[in-house]
Amino acid sequence: MTVPIFSKTLRDQRWALVLWSLGIGALLLVMAALWPTVRDLIDADLLAALPEALVELFDIDDMVTGVGFLNTEVFSILMPGLFIAYGVGRGAHAIAGEEQDGTLEVVLVSRLSRSRIALEKAAALAVSLTVLGAVGFAFTLLASSLADMGIPASYAANGALAMMLIGLQHGALAFAVGAASGRRGLAVGVAATVAVMGYVLHVAGVLVDGLEAWQPLSPFTQAIAAGPLSDTVPLGFAWLALAAVVFVVAALPRFTRRDAAAS
Repeated sequence: MTVPIFSKTLRDQRWALVLWSLGIGALLLVMAALWPTVRDLIDADLLAALPEALVELFDIDDMVTGVGFLNTEVFSILMPGLFIAYGVGRGAHAIAGEEQDGTLEVVLVSRLSRSRIALEKAAALAVSLTVLGAVGFAFTLLASSLADMGIPASYAANGALAMMLIGLQHGALAFAVGAASGRRGLAVGVAATVAVMGYVLHVAGVLVDGLEAWQPLSPFTQAIAAGPLSDTVPLGFAWLALAAVVFVVAALPRFTRRDAAAS
């Protein structure tokens, strides 16, 4: 029996993709509707009253532009959080979740090797995050058009790619921990902890001079330091993608050796 792992995995999460896509689209449209009000509130007096570190961290002085507003209000915290949550949830469920639910055994008795099963599930995770990235790209342009925010397509593409990659890196980490351990809770916990630590390092690198040199190690810095709505494709994008590949490959030996059906 040969089970179409990749297509089945995507088919099983199609409704989740639809709902997450609607949520991302709604977020972008709502924030675009708020932008004219926020733009009119920001002036020199307000910026002077705010701490310099706060203005630098969130680029508040750039919020009078559509690009700056979405970078600050959406693509710095909210959107990365959504993509990380989706990636971690799906990554932890891909093997460990199905194993604990008792549905992985059906796949393991197929003629496919365990390595191929894991790789096809990881590929499905990457494709689903790419779909969400494409949705983010489309709704960014739609929001820009409706609110006259002036966001170029290249900027929106870079922002969507950044979100997809930060979700993929953390999702791949959850996938790897789940595949190696068979424990969904552990997979979610490890990936969530890394996400929080990464964000703390990103923020601390701005606020604490002694940590500035360490800031590039943060996945958040790698994803959003250049905007991420910008005309620059930073080297950090390559590190995010490479880390995702390393996580998955590193988990394969453990997954292929352990007695997954009995765990």
